[in-house]
Amino acid sequence: MSMLSKYLVREFFKLLIICEGIFMAVYLMIDVTGGLDDFIKADAPKTLLFAYYGYKIPSILVQMLPVATLTAVIILFSVMKKHNEIIALRACGANAWKITLPLMITSLFLSAGLFLFSETVVPHTSSTSNEIWRVDVKNEAPGSFHGQNHIWYKGADCIYWIKRFDPKKERMIDPTLYFFDSHFRVIKRIDGRWGVWDHNRWSIKNGITQVLEKDGEYKLRRFKTLDLKLPERPEDFVRQEREPEEMGYGQLKRFAERLRAEGYDATRYFVEIHIKMAFPFVVLIMTLVGAPIALWKKEMGAPVAVSIGIAVCFAYLLILGLSRTLGFAGVLPPFLSAWLANAIFLFLGIYLMIHLDRVN
Repeated sequence: MSMLSKYLVREFFKLLIICEGIFMAVYLMIDVTGGLDDFIKADAPKTLLFAYYGYKIPSILVQMLPVATLTAVIILFSVMKKHNEIIALRACGANAWKITLPLMITSLFLSAGLFLFSETVVPHTSSTSNEIWRVDVKNEAPGSFHGQNHIWYKGADCIYWIKRFDPKKERMIDPTLYFFDSHFRVIKRIDGRWGVWDHNRWSIKNGITQVLEKDGEYKLRRFKTLDLKLPERPEDFVRQEREPEEMGYGQLKRFAERLRAEGYDATRYFVEIHIKMAFPFVVLIMTLVGAPIALWKKEMGAPVAVSIGIAVCFAYLLILGLSRTLGFAGVLPPFLSAWLANAIFLFLGIYLMIHLDRVN
């Protein structure tokens, strides 16, 4: 590593630590101000408040790293420009790409580290902080559940459609069970008013069965009680809903695939899978965008450059939020919705870097 590279990386990390600390402190101040009333209403002890925000810090660190990186890069190059160090480097034949290359390589390693940190530390700490919030502050039952209404579930022997499921009473409301042959033809259908889990079997009440006869017609029969020995148990119809940040990439992928296999709409989770891969690269992209912002005009000082950088961050978050929403709605495919903002700002950074030398 050259003397220039060592100098740039060392100064960059000094500024990065300071900027990260400032942004995390601002985030915590705003979040504590907004959430303190809930802790007071819940009569939660101070130790619980500190535990909640302590477990939340890793997630905040991940969210603030891109904007801290952008700010650190802008400040570093703005200071170097003020002290005429950039002019000296250009006089030695260094162009914008050569000057920023050490920081881009450093940012690439930071992106990899951010992904690993998000995979190992953040899921555990986010899960714990969310559990504290839901159970101890909001007084909700441990775990929140999805799929209690309009459930499609593919079982081992049949496909269930359940209008509503009550996990506490282990009861299905208006269930319909479809049984198929090897050619995926319905050979039996059972409709009931309700079904209850009773002694390791499902007891369907007040319903109708339709059975396919040899002549191809369905024979209907009414019943008051029909006991079925099926492998599916009540817990199979109740899945704990977890936030994407509470799971690593592999866990989230398996969770989404299982939801889709069971007939639920898992689009949101497939979008979040791609965002988990796309978001760490924001650190590299912010470095690529931040360098030309700082070096664009000699007369432009650090405060103006930092303000422009913050505006760029807001623009990135706005586009990411919009594309993410379009992905949830199915307007954009999950991959495109997650990577669209990265692609736009990557090309913006390359464009600014290419035209940087022309401006100066």
